[in-house]
Amino acid sequence: MAKLLDGVAIAGEIKNEVAAEAKELAARGITPKLVVVLVGHVAASEIYVRSKVKTCGELGIGSEMITPPETITTEEMLTLVAELNGRPDVDGILIQLPLPKQVDTKRLLEAIDPQKDVDGFHPVNAGRLQTGQPALAPCTPAGIIEILQRSKIAIAGANAVVVGRSDIVGKPAAMMLLNASATVSVCHSKTANLVNYTRHADILVAAIGRPGFITEEMVKPGATVIDVGINRVNDLSEMEKFFPNDTARAEGFARRGYTVVGDVDPRAFAVSGAYTPVPGGVGALTIAMLMKNTVRAARQRRGV
Repeated sequence: MAKLLDGVAIAGEIKNEVAAEAKELAARGITPKLVVVLVGHVAASEIYVRSKVKTCGELGIGSEMITPPETITTEEMLTLVAELNGRPDVDGILIQLPLPKQVDTKRLLEAIDPQKDVDGFHPVNAGRLQTGQPALAPCTPAGIIEILQRSKIAIAGANAVVVGRSDIVGKPAAMMLLNASATVSVCHSKTANLVNYTRHADILVAAIGRPGFITEEMVKPGATVIDVGINRVNDLSEMEKFFPNDTARAEGFARRGYTVVGDVDPRAFAVSGAYTPVPGGVGALTIAMLMKNTVRAARQRRGV
């Protein structure tokens, strides 16, 4: 029977470690601080940001939320980032995406001081990651590595396949697996004969953003399957296809009008040796890794 890799439990472990580090820093008179910039009013983003701020408070990390109006310009945002870069009390800067269309997201992310780039998106941190140097890594890929390592799943020598090539998840996940001595293939929507790659993967990371894209015949028996996708399914017939005879799922769908499925067809998990569920898998670690990056940035900036 496949082993469920509990992201919620692993996130709890990481948060406990971060809280202990924050307490140690507090004893030295240092309070790590995260500033989150949330532009406008996007309901989903507001919920996510409040969760980040709440977690900061629980772990002993200082936080501040800045809420510029939806009409803000790129130049005004760059001025704000420059101010945050210059503030000695700020260890981490996080700009909640997506931004309004008139704001140049790339310019903005590149303007953040790499030492305060707790999202790990700055080209300097991406370059350090590529060359195997210490870096603030993107939270979701870093969470994938934590799940594998804390679940005692061997990475060194494993054949790893990452399906998805985004700058936020796919590419950095592939680089981190490579740095951990896996043999890595990166596949995507244009990959010919995708199953020929996935069927040979000891570790299969699905991060392509398509519900149930990875099916049973694409998984090597006994493989570890890491499902990064979080997709809303609003169609009842599609929900029943992914979750046949699942009464609890059907009741939830009836209440909300949707259910959530990853990039892996849930029926494929039966073929695997271990897997991350959706929800309760990789997504549960994202905020924990953000907290870990914030404390790490505080240590590096302050020479602790």
